[in-house]
Amino acid sequence: MVHKNTIALNILKGKSMKKYKVIIDTDPGVDDSACIIFTLFDKKLDIKLFTTVSGNVNVKTGTRNMLHLLDKFNKDFPVAMGAEKAMFRVSPTAENVHSKEGMGGYLPPKEVKHPLLKEDAVEAIYRVLKEGDGDIIPIVLGPHTNMGLLFTKHPDIIAKIPKIIFMGGSPYGVPGFPDHISFNIRSDPEAFKVVLDSGIPLVMVPSDMGRRKAYLTEDFVYQIRDTNDVGAFLFEMYNKYWERFFPDKRIATNDTCAYIYLTHPHLFKCKRVEVKVDLEETPGKTFVNFDKKGHILLTVAVKRKQFLKLYMKKLKELDYIKFDDKKD
Repeated sequence: MVHKNTIALNILKGKSMKKYKVIIDTDPGVDDSACIIFTLFDKKLDIKLFTTVSGNVNVKTGTRNMLHLLDKFNKDFPVAMGAEKAMFRVSPTAENVHSKEGMGGYLPPKEVKHPLLKEDAVEAIYRVLKEGDGDIIPIVLGPHTNMGLLFTKHPDIIAKIPKIIFMGGSPYGVPGFPDHISFNIRSDPEAFKVVLDSGIPLVMVPSDMGRRKAYLTEDFVYQIRDTNDVGAFLFEMYNKYWERFFPDKRIATNDTCAYIYLTHPHLFKCKRVEVKVDLEETPGKTFVNFDKKGHILLTVAVKRKQFLKLYMKKLKELDYIKFDDKKD
């Protein structure tokens, strides 16, 4: 544990705490939007770029949502719009889950102020990684289309990526995880295979980590609503995003789990594995083999109480943010 006085002393000496340089590739989406809000204020992150991809909603809607979040929270980060469709197939969307506009019960404005980069996501990612020192970590919260296109067009960039953290996949055969196909992988299984075959170390955070292990209970969601203005905003999105296939009301924290893994890996139990993805019979189905030498780290459990405590701590740190409904 680092004492506050130690932190202050390090600042006086010109030392700073480690920051993780990241590119966040996303398809906003309710769970994406909630995750993005926390990343915008996380002092452990050095966000180099946001990119969007078709997934939960079409890429134009998702890009609008990303830019609106930056407007709403008065933040300035570069954003590049990515692929409109999967590499080799028609991309599904999940508007039935996230709503047509992608933000659940919250209706974002049609117009945004924050600018969009002129270059597309693939070229923006390539440029940022090429200019970096080999320590920029992509966090993939949606389908892998942008990454698959990147590695296909610019295979030289693979050597510049230390690891990729992604949310998606369902580790078929692992106790505690059901036999189903993850939306993010099903949306573009060919792109995911390109990422698998790249050999880059991967951290796989299955969608059911946020749905079955680190989910928010109904009571907790109402606590979020009553905490502050940001909590009320989250509740507005969450209130039409309740999980549909459980006897209790709950909210999944899928993408937030992937981000929290980076900054608080000690909250997760992991196993080394190799993963294969089906492209034909059940496209997007992921098969896991435990392998101590595997290049993929699979999260299999989370310290639930500590995770929820951290969630609420991060939310309370945003008490100072006040929204004027007439302006938002």
